[in-house]
Amino acid sequence: MNQVPENRIDRKFRELKARGQKAFVAYITAGDPSPEKTPELVWALERAGADIVELGVPFSDPLADGVVNQLAAQRALEAGTTTPKVMEILQKIRTQSQIPIVLYTYFNLVYAYGIERFCLNAYQAGADGILVLDLPPEESQGTTGVGAHLGDGSLRRISLVAPTTPPERIGKIIEKATGFIYYVSREGVTGMQEHVATSISHRIDLLRKQTAMPICIGFGISTPEQARAVAIQADGAVVGSVLVNRIAEWGKDKDLPQKLETFARPLAQAIHS
Repeated sequence: MNQVPENRIDRKFRELKARGQKAFVAYITAGDPSPEKTPELVWALERAGADIVELGVPFSDPLADGVVNQLAAQRALEAGTTTPKVMEILQKIRTQSQIPIVLYTYFNLVYAYGIERFCLNAYQAGADGILVLDLPPEESQGTTGVGAHLGDGSLRRISLVAPTTPPERIGKIIEKATGFIYYVSREGVTGMQEHVATSISHRIDLLRKQTAMPICIGFGISTPEQARAVAIQADGAVVGSVLVNRIAEWGKDKDLPQKLETFARPLAQAIHS
């Protein structure tokens, strides 16, 4: 079996583990409020302490996303953000940053762009991983599957595990995953929540028994206190909707990147502590 080459995601988790820290994974939608502004926001999040950035590829029918992220996708599309434009955004980000980046997308977009072309262009532009939200593991293999087109393994395939995923199915998902496992902390769509689900600890223990890969928890984390509580139980916390909501609120402000950096810093500090 060929050894999979290490990439930025692997190195980041190794560095964090050596420091005894957990990962702050920040999600924003590419092209919101504009394609030109997105690289500045990624750089701002990195300055704030983000370890990995999930970059949502805007889609007209984002079934896994709540209203905050749906509106962000709509704004991005209205601003002219196409899939090729997302590749350009990636290239721009890489002129000033080596932060690990995961493209958060839906299979319809990948298929329409061309599966092999999407994976190749994403890697060439500077992506480190792909999270295809609506692609089950059974459909990801074979000559037409995303898994068949991740080249030499340079791109990681991030996979979701839900609170309702049966133990036997978790094994199938993990078998196809690389990079890290994204554990969805609750049922339903993305969005800010007042409380973190109480079943997380048991589910993370179940995952630990089946994989040594890092596990990050997301969906609904919106405060430093929630982020800290989640990070204690896993290898990282994914924060999205609350950041996207601030971008919606401050989108027209000239100092949007500075405001986002200031807002994100306490989240990073909570997760790293």
